[in-house]
Amino acid sequence: MTGIDNLWLRKIAENPGHSQWYIDRFREMAARGDDLGGEARMIDAMLPRGARILDAGCGTGRVGGLLAAAGHDVTGVDLDPELIAEARRNFPSPDWFVGDLSQLDLPDRFQAIVCAGNVMTFAAPRSRVDILRRFHTHLAPGGRAVIGFGAGRDYDFTDFLTDAKTAELVPELLLSTWDLRPFTPTADFLVAVLAPAGS
Repeated sequence: MTGIDNLWLRKIAENPGHSQWYIDRFREMAARGDDLGGEARMIDAMLPRGARILDAGCGTGRVGGLLAAAGHDVTGVDLDPELIAEARRNFPSPDWFVGDLSQLDLPDRFQAIVCAGNVMTFAAPRSRVDILRRFHTHLAPGGRAVIGFGAGRDYDFTDFLTDAKTAELVPELLLSTWDLRPFTPTADFLVAVLAPAGS
């Protein structure tokens, strides 16, 4: 154990090649023709053209890059400088920044925040409510945060929804996939569409 609470940073500390492994994995998936655009298609369908979108925990930029190609104004933030460098290489149009989502402080407000790829399960448990509060702060009026992650990653779905409530975000829609299948008690994945309470 390294004493690092963030699971992604712990993986890097234990294996300095982890980020490059992740980059290579998605390059291989793209080369095979795997469908890597499901999250982006859902977000795109929710918004008008030219919407301002935050890709939170953007990794190599695969979601934000596709949304930018669809005509949206995209900003991406990730903790890992290697992944941000890969995003800048592959998708030069969006603005990509290295940053901690629990300390997010951007001048823009966003019509949508997308947080895909199990990002919330990599975050340090003590930082999760702070991240959700930062999402709340960065939403434009009428904006929504869309967060997806899998079960079995030490973050129970009910705990997540409790954390969201603490951050004054309420579910508008709960799904079990990015292709809009309904959420059920036995689902092994959650896609939560959240809005500020009272909006």
